[in-house]
Amino acid sequence: MSTRQGGRSITQLSDLRSSAPAEYARALRKAHEATVSGTPNPHLSPSLAKSWQRSLALGINPDQHRPVHRHEVSEARSLSAGHRLAAVMPALSQLLADETASGRHLLIVTDHAGEVLWRVGSKQALKLADSLEFVEGADWSESGVGTNAISEALVTGAPAQLFSAEHLVRTHHDWACTASPIRDPLTGEVIGVLDVSGPFESVTPDSLRLVRCGVRLAEELLKSAAPPVGAGPRSGQSAGSALRADAGVRSQLTLRLLGDAPSAVLDGGAHRPLTLRRAEILALLASRTQGWSADELAYEIHGDAGTAAAIRTEMHRIRSMLGNVVEANPYRFSSTFRVVTDASLVAGHLRDGRVAEAFAAYGAKFLNRSNNLAIGFMRDELNEAVGASVRASGDAGLMLQWCTSDMGSSDTAAAATAARLLGPRDSRGQLVSARMERLDRELRA
Repeated sequence: MSTRQGGRSITQLSDLRSSAPAEYARALRKAHEATVSGTPNPHLSPSLAKSWQRSLALGINPDQHRPVHRHEVSEARSLSAGHRLAAVMPALSQLLADETASGRHLLIVTDHAGEVLWRVGSKQALKLADSLEFVEGADWSESGVGTNAISEALVTGAPAQLFSAEHLVRTHHDWACTASPIRDPLTGEVIGVLDVSGPFESVTPDSLRLVRCGVRLAEELLKSAAPPVGAGPRSGQSAGSALRADAGVRSQLTLRLLGDAPSAVLDGGAHRPLTLRRAEILALLASRTQGWSADELAYEIHGDAGTAAAIRTEMHRIRSMLGNVVEANPYRFSSTFRVVTDASLVAGHLRDGRVAEAFAAYGAKFLNRSNNLAIGFMRDELNEAVGASVRASGDAGLMLQWCTSDMGSSDTAAAATAARLLGPRDSRGQLVSARMERLDRELRA
């Protein structure tokens, strides 16, 4: 492929980034087209080429890819209020943002994984960013939207500047981005990324220096406000949650999932009714400690038609009702909450061999109005566990109670065992035998 313009290679043209940005952008676009078409440009930096390869392997489409959205905009703004970097945003805005009518660039700050938490700029710049979905809650990591300055800063741990077609996705080719990781001054851990983005003509020779200055300012401010080692919250954790965790005090969330009227109770307060959909989501969260991605939950809840955006919307509504009980990436219950479900109490009794107590606590089937496949499996598993334990108990009276309940009404094995234990002269056994005969007739009909 030809990578030369007027006899000069891409590398030789790089000095035109500031003096003749349009010419440099045209050369980069030619290199991009050739490389994406299968003819790698030897003059592109090896790190950039590897990033493109990784992005393509992750399924990033150079022609039309849109970023993954980890949270809705309003939800991300709520999360940002409790993030450690919230304390440095006023100073960063004063140093780097331009909110005047003629302002062309945006100040962006992400969390440690590349999710946009803040963006500051003029209405014009914000509108341009909206067209790329460069908004709060969007994932600007390599897996979220392909090669860009934020993703490069996260991958390399160093400042990065990407110009025009150095971005993999073509819709980003009118932009230039300069980014650098922000580190915890005590541990060295990356807790966010500072980025300045705008039309490629807005880049100046000072852009990288200003971003580095912004990072130094943020880290100095964090240092002066840093808690003792081991006492601070995790990145993105709210101060209130951290204080509860450090003090060893955990709130309790109790979920009522048995029957047809699911609800949630916080710290022994009033019952808060749950829609069936939210109850299904909370039940799935309670079933797996390692958590779920938005895509996984979308598939479990909605099947092939599910979308991560629908799950994020429900998560926002759950947090609006119950507070920050759910953490993201992956979605899981916060460690600051002790979560108890009525179904888990039944299972706990069974594990400890307290069959009568388990049956007493098992007043109805698990989310019995749900037609969801995953919930159905959980319902059947619990019902069979209780039934098997009742049958194995050898207690004819308990078996009779089980067989006359909604949950055990079709358990012919328990009915047969109870009738045998009671004998043919016991009227209770005859009642059970009559039920068995009726069920048999219904099955044959």
